[in-house]
Amino acid sequence: MHRSAGPDDGGPSDTIPTVPLDPPHPNGYRASWPRRAVLGWAILSGGLGVAGLVTGTALFARAADPLPVALNWYPIAVAAAAALTALTDRGAATGRAVRRCYAVCCGLSVVTAFGLLMDVITLAVAQRVDSAPAAVAHAVGMVGVAVLGAAARSGARVGPVGAEPPLPVRLAAYAGAAAFLPYAVMKTVWALGGTFAGISGARMLAIASRNGASGLWLTLESYGLDATALLAALGVLLLFALVRPWGRVFPRWVPLLRGRRVPRLVLLVPALLGTATLAPYGVVGVADLTLATAGVVPVARGELPTAADALLVSWIGLGAFAAYGVSLAVAARWYWRRTR
Repeated sequence: MHRSAGPDDGGPSDTIPTVPLDPPHPNGYRASWPRRAVLGWAILSGGLGVAGLVTGTALFARAADPLPVALNWYPIAVAAAAALTALTDRGAATGRAVRRCYAVCCGLSVVTAFGLLMDVITLAVAQRVDSAPAAVAHAVGMVGVAVLGAAARSGARVGPVGAEPPLPVRLAAYAGAAAFLPYAVMKTVWALGGTFAGISGARMLAIASRNGASGLWLTLESYGLDATALLAALGVLLLFALVRPWGRVFPRWVPLLRGRRVPRLVLLVPALLGTATLAPYGVVGVADLTLATAGVVPVARGELPTAADALLVSWIGLGAFAAYGVSLAVAARWYWRRTR
């Protein structure tokens, strides 16, 4: 009886051999997604700026006070530069020059996104924002930071990343966490009714009430809990999550989720938001404080009794924001590379 040759006697096998899939075509959808995403964002951001110019609506504000409408040309210019870069993008064939242009546009978009974290905090605690048009512009700017940052990294080679963060990354995280300790102490002293830098907790509570603080904010203060100190504690938790194993896999003490992988965006989104807001705010603020301390520029006392008190409070606050923002950027970069 005739038997077809099988794999045991050197003949052909009945199994179908596995054929490796061809890589995506350089001009295919997967290779061109950065260009599509950047073009879409540029249309959105540029259109928002043009709409503001036409209607006379300022997209930039200092607290509740709108800045000149002419500043709306800034996001329009950034959107135009990003769109021109995207039009020269050739997918997988894109070189370093295009990626660098994406990176520059990403950095420029940080300026527009600046203030978004403050909008989120104000909305969560006071159920309002200082300026709705500015808040929308901040959100669109943050989308630009994410899209342009991803486009700048697409196609770039990433070297090997260790299972655990190197010592400089860990030290940066510890420094960022430690920088918030004086800030938390200062805020807690006021929340408990004590006096710091010549101003009492009762006076700070009256100022908050006069400035329109929400009932939630005032209730927390009445129990000795400062909302910004609580947010600082959450920020430190985020910083440690980026550099510790439990930021990649849920630990045993988390019910229902223990042992599961942590979705990377759960940490990367707030990290990006904090970095784009706190780092420039703190660094620029520290530079201004340095000039004020040296007597080059005047010191804004606000509600504080003396210029020395104002400098003390400002150094504690802005120093914490600067150190934390930079540390968060370092930790988030390592986490992004480790989990991609």
